[in-house]
Amino acid sequence: MHHLSECPSVVRIKGTYEDNMFVHLVMELCKGGELFDRIVRKGHYSEKKAALLMKTIVGVVESCHSLGVMHRDLKPENFLFDTPDEDAKLKATDFGLSVFYKPGQCLSDVVGSPYYVAPEVLHKYYGPEIDVWSAGVILYILLCGVPPFWAETDNGIFRTILKGKIDLVSEPWPHISDSAKDLVKKMLERDPKQRISAHEVLCHPWIVDDTVAPDAPLGSAVLSRLKQFSAMNKLKKMALRVIAERLSEEEIGGLRQLFSMIDADNSGTITYEELKQGLKKVGSDLMESEILSLMNAADIDNNGTIDYGEFLAATLHMNKMEREENLLAAFSFFDKDGSGYITTDELQQACKDFGLIDDQIDEIIKEIDIDNDGRIDYGEFATMMRKGNPGVSSRTMRGNLKFNLADALQAKQEYNEEDE
Repeated sequence: MHHLSECPSVVRIKGTYEDNMFVHLVMELCKGGELFDRIVRKGHYSEKKAALLMKTIVGVVESCHSLGVMHRDLKPENFLFDTPDEDAKLKATDFGLSVFYKPGQCLSDVVGSPYYVAPEVLHKYYGPEIDVWSAGVILYILLCGVPPFWAETDNGIFRTILKGKIDLVSEPWPHISDSAKDLVKKMLERDPKQRISAHEVLCHPWIVDDTVAPDAPLGSAVLSRLKQFSAMNKLKKMALRVIAERLSEEEIGGLRQLFSMIDADNSGTITYEELKQGLKKVGSDLMESEILSLMNAADIDNNGTIDYGEFLAATLHMNKMEREENLLAAFSFFDKDGSGYITTDELQQACKDFGLIDDQIDEIIKEIDIDNDGRIDYGEFATMMRKGNPGVSSRTMRGNLKFNLADALQAKQEYNEEDE
């Protein structure tokens, strides 16, 4: 990121500090929120606005490539607005998977995020063109509210990516300009040698010419789908807390002692100040903004404090959360009447029990309800718990960005078998 410090659209590193265990990065503070959150909150949204956003996103890609840097994990949650103001600047962050590369060099390690990964990554032979693909996926979502390659499992997503068929016919695409569709097709070209470069994207008429991208609203349907796609999956957060609270002391390890150490006044909850002081005790040197981000990510019921259940849900490793018996127990917690389904009413009641606002219940149901029967069965619930949230807000203290290599390789093998 130091190499990109002159790029105005990249979050800057203010300093680095090293102790016996960690290297701590002090980053520029961005208060304006994530890319999709701002769009959903503003309401009015048009192709012209999408074009301005893409100019910034692909500008970052071009800057990276000009310096021999491959980002490898472009996605909406890695773009933040620097302030809440109307004229806030969009900035790229999180270069944790980025690497330097030499012209003509091809990489083979499978990294990235399922919805945004390019097909050649799954083939384990790729170059900087993968960043243009990922930016193309973001553009597709900006224009229609859903990802171009979608399935219920990571393996399913990878298979649709390898097939590379994109839908530019269904709603709202008949109302999207031909120029926008042309750019999407060129960015999502399966053959990386034929794919448009970052510089060529920035020279495309839809980006360059202010009169090409219409300023008319894209419509409530697109905003609604975008809101659904980017909504925090409250059910998953609540389920993680339910599971965390039923784990044995052996599974929890030393986390109870750590919680007690941070909870200085023994109130049973951790305040922001206690978290800040507790992190100092264990050698952390995070900025206040970063501590606040941890606080917000762990505070499931948004009451300003972290209780023990929230603390466990934010710190325990996912392999303990995803065991069958734990998932069944969590499902039963929500399925109050034992019908085998989580209904809208039961989800609303759970939100009340957890002190959450239930304004996104419909989005949660739609996101998880595979068979569209208006309720969530155990299979749908388990699928949701075992895969990453498609939304831009799936952040916890663990923050693991790599996806399942086994799923990627299995998808590639199945795809090759189909071709034969």
